[in-house]
Amino acid sequence: MLMTIDVGNTNITVGVFEGENLRANFRLITKQARTSDEYGILMMDLTEHNGIHTGEINAAIISSVVPAVMHSLNSALIKYFGITPLLVEPGVKTGIKIVTGNPEQIGADRIVDAVGALGMYGGPVIAIDFGTATTYDLIGEDGAFLTGITSPGIRISAKALWEDAAKLPEIEIRTPESIMVKNTIESMQAGLMYGQIGQTEYIIRCLREESGLTNAKAIATGGLGRLVAEETDMIDVYEPDLTLHGMRLIYEKNKAAQV
Repeated sequence: MLMTIDVGNTNITVGVFEGENLRANFRLITKQARTSDEYGILMMDLTEHNGIHTGEINAAIISSVVPAVMHSLNSALIKYFGITPLLVEPGVKTGIKIVTGNPEQIGADRIVDAVGALGMYGGPVIAIDFGTATTYDLIGEDGAFLTGITSPGIRISAKALWEDAAKLPEIEIRTPESIMVKNTIESMQAGLMYGQIGQTEYIIRCLREESGLTNAKAIATGGLGRLVAEETDMIDVYEPDLTLHGMRLIYEKNKAAQV
């Protein structure tokens, strides 16, 4: 079985695949410092809790945008699973061709999402990840990474509201039933969610029109992506495990290249 590990700014998301089947997935908090032993024990316990014996896992791949956790995480996999993981970094086969300037500045998380969207749904495709940041990446039919847009994530915007405006409270992020809201909390929720929906629709429309790829499918992922996808027909598919599937596909490409 293959363990896929996506290290994001907020969470570490772990998936375990048996072939193309995602057998289990779970999350850890990224910002909490842990030793290799802590990572190892946590991942073993959570894997076993999901009904998978750790001895069945014989390969792993990591995509990370947080370098500080990599030493402990790598060591945990070697010590507790007996696996040296494949890292998504320059030189790894992905099938994505970076045609924008400064390709080294494209994060591993965006490459992985692009691979997942292209591999699962074909191109041209717009991969949208509603994570710590909200990212929109346009991938051509031939796997060319044509452009990428980055904006503050919904939680970042919400946090700015209640931390920087003294009289605004911390709120649950959800979509009000109507934009005709009646109180402060719903007012904030409306601004956050309807603002994000409007941004999403506008960026998708502009990407399709300006690239000429009017048939580009929009595939969304990320924690709050479902809330946005439910409110707009501009998003074709909400795929919660897009990143994990992208890593699986990258691992398969590199494994095949070694044969």
